[in-house]
Amino acid sequence: MRSRSAGAALAAPAWAWLLLFFVAPVAMVVWFSFGYKPGIFGTHANDILSFDRYAEAMSPTFFATFQNTLWVGVIGTVLCFAIGAPVAYWMAFKVKPERRGILIALVLVPFWTNFLVRTIGWQVIMAPEGWLSTALQAIGVLDGPLDLLYTRTAVIVGVVYNYLPLMVLPLFVAFDRVGPALREASKDLGAGKLSTFFRITLPLSQPGIIAGVLLVFIPLMGDYITATVLGGAKGNMVGQLVASQFQTAQNWALGSAMAVLLMLVIMLTIGVAAGIIWLVTLPFRSRSRLVLGPAPQEMRVDSVTRNALEVTR
Repeated sequence: MRSRSAGAALAAPAWAWLLLFFVAPVAMVVWFSFGYKPGIFGTHANDILSFDRYAEAMSPTFFATFQNTLWVGVIGTVLCFAIGAPVAYWMAFKVKPERRGILIALVLVPFWTNFLVRTIGWQVIMAPEGWLSTALQAIGVLDGPLDLLYTRTAVIVGVVYNYLPLMVLPLFVAFDRVGPALREASKDLGAGKLSTFFRITLPLSQPGIIAGVLLVFIPLMGDYITATVLGGAKGNMVGQLVASQFQTAQNWALGSAMAVLLMLVIMLTIGVAAGIIWLVTLPFRSRSRLVLGPAPQEMRVDSVTRNALEVTR
């Protein structure tokens, strides 16, 4: 009991921080979403509660913007994983330990600069009169100025650059924790490089993969700076609509309803993706159980050990 009380006391500041700066603001946003805008100069009022703001938020404009946001979020997360996974794997298994600190620092270098400044830097690079456009025209790749700025492609390039470190770092930690012992044991049992990766390294790295995907996908869905600077009207995202309702239209009730819908759809998307992954991997888990049979009570093995035993079979 004393150890539990001591643990609860140590966790109390963290819980207080979460309640004060996360739960309370989210609760206020949900509360505002049931209100309305009182007149021209008012921001919100909750003397009359209704779901009218949610019906107003589900307009064709919001639906089309949310489709674009979801598309950018999924594509950006997939590209971050496709680019970050090889980099993290190389850093964890191919680089000498004494050099990994330098590489981690290089991955974190973009965070030394303000988010807005980094995004404006890409605006300068992708501008029709920028150095990239001039260089591509000089070597004959383009016949005219680069037509990339203020497009959806420009937004994807910006979000991948801004959120890629959030994917690399969790993957690197996950790969680094695997260690060489299990990989060498798998190879000694006859597994090849691909089999070792998919049966040993990847399952053990699953927590890092989940953390990286969540760290990228959730803030990316709410990002409005990248879409505003690089996308313009063609790269409109839900975050821009929410920000405009709070900052320009001063309609906090409608902006709160849009924010709540965005949070709900993000959770729904994550749940659907988790369900799809579970269904896709179900045949592999079933095959492992059929090949090895049920483990006796005194010898319970995890999925990674089962995969290693299956290689010997």
